[in-house]
Amino acid sequence: MIYYLFQWLDDFGVPGARLMDYITFRSGCALVLSLFIAVIFGRKIIDRLQMMQVGEIIRDLGLEGQMKKTGTPTMGGVIIIIAILVPCLLVGNIGNVYMALMLIATLWLGVLGGLDDYIKVHRHDKDGLKGKFKIVGQIGLGLMVGLTMVFSPDIVMRENVEMRNVENSEVVIEYVQEDVKTPQTTIPFVKNNNFDYSWLTSWMGRGATAGGWILFVLVVIFVVTATSNGANLTDGLDGLATGTSAIIGTALAIMAYLGANIIYSSYLNIMYIPGSEELVVYMAAFIGALVGFLWYNAYPAQVFMGDTGSLTIGGIIAVFAILIRKELLLPILCAIFFIEDLSVIIQVAYFKITKKRYGEGRRVFKMTPLHHHFQKQGGIVTALIQKPMQAIPESKIVTRFWIVGIMLAVITFVTLKIR
Repeated sequence: MIYYLFQWLDDFGVPGARLMDYITFRSGCALVLSLFIAVIFGRKIIDRLQMMQVGEIIRDLGLEGQMKKTGTPTMGGVIIIIAILVPCLLVGNIGNVYMALMLIATLWLGVLGGLDDYIKVHRHDKDGLKGKFKIVGQIGLGLMVGLTMVFSPDIVMRENVEMRNVENSEVVIEYVQEDVKTPQTTIPFVKNNNFDYSWLTSWMGRGATAGGWILFVLVVIFVVTATSNGANLTDGLDGLATGTSAIIGTALAIMAYLGANIIYSSYLNIMYIPGSEELVVYMAAFIGALVGFLWYNAYPAQVFMGDTGSLTIGGIIAVFAILIRKELLLPILCAIFFIEDLSVIIQVAYFKITKKRYGEGRRVFKMTPLHHHFQKQGGIVTALIQKPMQAIPESKIVTRFWIVGIMLAVITFVTLKIR
């Protein structure tokens, strides 16, 4: 709204009206606004949740200090969602297709996670919304995002091409002059880090490009589902999912800014995506909302985000990475999410196999998701991996996961230059 007001004032030559033309200025405004909303209005929302008796139901897993969290307000993800939407509506260009997709994704997953929390709290069903309905919702979002990228004329890119100067043999990066629609993305550790999904469907002949887009949509669905569920599983300790997601969001914001600037894109030899600079404004609001929420979610937490928040932030990260064509970097950047996912899959699979073979289920980890493995005292349960034997305090586990998240973010950037 403020963005369009400044555009209107600029038509009359009002001094300072062009400030809203600068992505850095609007991103700064979005960051400050979201942080302010999360911290100031977050307190009021927490009080309201307490009045509504929207408290977390804690299942006794035998972890130190766990039962003290019973009754802590949940559904705090509402704070994050509001702190994202309001700044984006105020200083964002909602007519931009990238911004519109991110806002829809935020609302979509917010409603999905909210339904899950509502069932848990008001119907006293710890399992919440059935898994199949969550998957359907995530697939639906992935399908919508994928098809929009296929058919929207505003979602295009310019491919980067290495050219060698015949006079001095210097390698320079040039871009094709026309915007093109293509199922290309960024892949790490190769000389030309543009990867075209249609290369995998080249056997289809004339239908290779169409096949590439179909494959791309399937990848989008998988990435949205996997990342959203990974963030959901990571949300088990105070501040863990919040801080980790803020680190990931910062890395993605920088990538979006670089990919939307033809000069920086040329320097890094990555594809240039016209119009995607609006995503920086969105991600600034996302980071501010998470940092503001961390004010209350840090140990000991005064509020939990619930599935309202965890499903939403995971989906936001996935959709954002897809829009800037960096979804294949997520296994590195979001390794914490995927390792948490994998730990659960391994634990369940090994338990079922050993139960069928030996008559009793056995474990690989002391407890999953993985962060609980470090929180559990060794020697109490039978598991293949007992170390560390001493239980690690919750706050230390969270801090160490944050450090790992920062390292992964740095490695992700390094992959853009290692070829």
